[in-house]
Amino acid sequence: MTIQAKFHQIITDPTLSPKQKSNYLALEADASLPYVAISEPVQTAIDTGVICDMFEGNAPFKPRYVLPDYAKFLQQGSQYLELSVSENLDEALNALTILYHHVPSVTNIPVYLGQLDDILMPFTEGVDEDTIYRKLKLFWIMLDRTLPDAFMHVNIGPTDNIICRTILRIDAELKQVAPNLTFMYDPAVTPDELLRVATGNICECSKPHIANYPLHANTYDEKGFGIVSCYNSLPLAGGANTLVRMNLKQVALQAQSQKDFLTKVLPHYCSLMYELIEARSTFLHQQSHFFDSFLVKEQLIEESRFAPMFGIYGMAEAVSILLEKDKITASYGHDDLANQLGYQISATLDKIVKTTPVTYGYNGRALLHAQGGISLDLDVTPGVRIPYGTEPDPVSHIQALAEHHQYYPSGISDIITIDETVKSNPEAMYQLCKGALSLGMREFTANVDSNDLIRVTGYMIKLSDIAQFKEHGSRTNTTGLGAEAASNTGILNRKPRVASHEQSPCYRNGQ
Repeated sequence: MTIQAKFHQIITDPTLSPKQKSNYLALEADASLPYVAISEPVQTAIDTGVICDMFEGNAPFKPRYVLPDYAKFLQQGSQYLELSVSENLDEALNALTILYHHVPSVTNIPVYLGQLDDILMPFTEGVDEDTIYRKLKLFWIMLDRTLPDAFMHVNIGPTDNIICRTILRIDAELKQVAPNLTFMYDPAVTPDELLRVATGNICECSKPHIANYPLHANTYDEKGFGIVSCYNSLPLAGGANTLVRMNLKQVALQAQSQKDFLTKVLPHYCSLMYELIEARSTFLHQQSHFFDSFLVKEQLIEESRFAPMFGIYGMAEAVSILLEKDKITASYGHDDLANQLGYQISATLDKIVKTTPVTYGYNGRALLHAQGGISLDLDVTPGVRIPYGTEPDPVSHIQALAEHHQYYPSGISDIITIDETVKSNPEAMYQLCKGALSLGMREFTANVDSNDLIRVTGYMIKLSDIAQFKEHGSRTNTTGLGAEAASNTGILNRKPRVASHEQSPCYRNGQ
């Protein structure tokens, strides 16, 4: 199909809004540019599906993810946007609304809206709870209607405060696809009762993610971090300049044995990954002029705080293939022998990423990432997850994967699908979450089987929206990705499991 034919197909699509048509036209223009200079082996790895550039554009002119320092913005105002310092809650919400429309990402919509309770609490003095609720509810509705993308992400917690509790209340009431939400949990700071509110919300609307705050905070410096898009952890006032991912299944198919995989084939493809990372990040930093923007000039972001994300997926298939090559029978997620091989692969990747310098990175390094999959992935499991439909009970599921989490600082996630009976026993969700975090999981995420609002790879969709998408389209940009994922990747085959109070790790440990 010629590019003109593609353009015509887009503009005549009856299911797309004018704004969505403009976005798709821009993507096609992006894809028509010459690709950044790469070697023939890297191009072959891309063409054969071993390495994927995540469709960020042939010549990247904006980072994949940007995490502005919104607190600084509210404190200093913006010369570029002609905004003075915010003096009250109305001005703060208005200023944020304006800035969001100037924060780019791979989706053209901001993926990080800030640690909202931290940045808004200074403006709550003298404002009663009902007024805060009404203003934040209107703000929440505005976000979903004007930035309709489920990769848009808000952080709250770990402290107990009126903004945090009000956002949890509103999110449970509205059950919106956007924004995505992460609640930071710190056992030294967060009251158990507040964690129960957050896990109770999961029962209602499959949100929020619950992040292990101490683990994330210890990865970064005192300036901090944010959780963005699906579940990606990145430096605050920085972000990810690119995300390149490796299909471990395809790498394993080219290995003769476990030893050959770990010592030769995997390191070889890691070197090709780094060549692609360098090519893409060099173009962004040296030729795109993105880092001449007002976001940098007004010190809302710093170029040195951007890092490439070194992503992997297909761990489950890689383990199965390597065990079969060595004539070993064991099942990933169920048998210790298979799980141990997975941990060994993660540890090997961790060592490679920590010892390989990059020109544009966080402290000169990329960040290892368990990538959650995309809607075009066929017969391969996201990140280090257990294949859909083969999941064990929730406790065994968590125990099988928890050890991986130490190796993936820029994000790792699983989605535990819980039977709807948990709604009559929300304490089970609380205990399951607390046990998972105590075992070292960076993040706890769950779907409840009967909820209309569910997670795909980490972003949210409504099953009711998917049902009518083919005929009517959707005002939410990510519904199409979710519909494609449901068709191609088996996300709806996740096996719902009963979570009982007695099963939980916390209960068995007497916590």
